[in-house]
Amino acid sequence: MDQSPGGSMDSAPLEVPPLDPSRLQATLFDFAIAELVRQHRDSFQPLWTAEAWAKFLIWLALNCGCSGDQQGLEAFAIALGPVMTGRMRRVFFERELEDLDLQVMADPAEQQVLVLPMGPALGAMDPVEVAQALERVGLMDRIPADSSAWQQLDAVVAIPWDGSGEKPLT
Repeated sequence: MDQSPGGSMDSAPLEVPPLDPSRLQATLFDFAIAELVRQHRDSFQPLWTAEAWAKFLIWLALNCGCSGDQQGLEAFAIALGPVMTGRMRRVFFERELEDLDLQVMADPAEQQVLVLPMGPALGAMDPVEVAQALERVGLMDRIPADSSAWQQLDAVVAIPWDGSGEKPLT
């Protein structure tokens, strides 16, 4: 008789708890919203600005059947609520560069752009790889090019927004 780690072949299958439909629907909704944001965030220019975020929200509201007037857009914002809006905004302003194993978080409402490793940190981050990530996501013209202005904080590189060009909108 086969004695596999799970017991004999004719033993009862493991009990799998039933899926809670509400929890499954919520997970599916969160996944779908995040994918929607990822698929369309680069369509709204200028990238990495509050203006792009506002254009995205207007586009989303219009595609959900809301009117484009102030009342319709305000109703949409209220319906989204602060939690959903915050999640969407975080996805809108972050990028994951798997080949560099880096994540870039660049919300113009924040004081700094953050670059952090996606996996466990193994010491200081390579400034060349950080610069590659910033170049690839189109942030080099919005931050100081001189890496001496960048601050290494444990496993995070914090970079101020460049004050010489357009100020980030909040």
